[in-house]
Amino acid sequence: MADQAKFSELAMEYMPALYSAALRMTREPSDAQDLVQETYLKAFRGFAGFSEGTNLKAWLYRILTNTYINSYRAAKRRPEVSDVEDVEDLYLYHRLSPVGSSAIGRSAEDEALASFTDEEVKSALEALPDIFRISVLLADVEGFSYKEISDITDVPVGTVMSRIHRGRKALQKTLHEFARARGLVGSATAEFAD
Repeated sequence: MADQAKFSELAMEYMPALYSAALRMTREPSDAQDLVQETYLKAFRGFAGFSEGTNLKAWLYRILTNTYINSYRAAKRRPEVSDVEDVEDLYLYHRLSPVGSSAIGRSAEDEALASFTDEEVKSALEALPDIFRISVLLADVEGFSYKEISDITDVPVGTVMSRIHRGRKALQKTLHEFARARGLVGSATAEFAD
């Protein structure tokens, strides 16, 4: 019983953040709820093996990510649904679309990025392949270090760095294509290489 109380005390504060991450992974609110529920069930069952003093948040994200990879990636038979309305803390989203920000003091890059619509940013982010999207979300949205992402995804740090780099490049390329289609940049600008 003490483990249950301690688990609730320590782990429940991360539920909103885990739900946001699960929603970005699954793109479906009901699937995100199921993923978080399964994550907490696995975490509760394995809590006795958790070493107090280590990063509980990273441990929960590792369970969430592995559960998603093992369970939900195979379920790609259903049509994709883009519903990212609950993602208010999406760092990249806010960075690319600074609402209410004054143009004074912003870089030229920030000015250009501010001209993208919410849907264009969401679409570009969601179009990333899972391995890149998860790594970019963990780094740029959740703020995990490369080492923490390595621990969460169970891949070497170099692979994490590569996935984040390639994910950001793909995101940049997609946003560049949106900008070109809207006439924000000319066709003479340099192409982004993979």
